[in-house]
Amino acid sequence: MALYKFRLDSRMLKDEVYRYLTRIPHGKVVTYGQIADSLGNKKLARAVGNVLHNNPDPVKYPCYKVVNATGVLSRHFAFGGIEGQKVRLQEDGVEVIGDRVDLLKFQFRE
Repeated sequence: MALYKFRLDSRMLKDEVYRYLTRIPHGKVVTYGQIADSLGNKKLARAVGNVLHNNPDPVKYPCYKVVNATGVLSRHFAFGGIEGQKVRLQEDGVEVIGDRVDLLKFQFRE
C-alpha cells in the first residue's frame, strides 16, 4: 500500500526533495535518510537517491551535498562519480578525507 501511495505522490516527492536541497547551507551535507525522515518516512531513503540521480539542475538543486548515513560519498553520483562529488564538496567548504565526510562536523541539522 505504501508503494502505491509513493507512485501516486512521486511528483510531490521530487518537489519536496529538491526543495530540501535548496535549504542546505554552504559548507554542510545531509544524508539520504535525513531527507527521507524530513518527508515523514525514513524508509524512502532509496527513493530519495533515485530522485537525486535524475536531478534536472545540479546548480539549482545541489545533490552533491547528500552522502550516506556514515558520511561516504556516492559511487553513483550522477555528475562525475565520487571524484566529481568530492571536488564540489571541497569547493563548498566541506572537508573530504578519502571518500568520507565527518558528519559530526559538517552535517546540517535543523
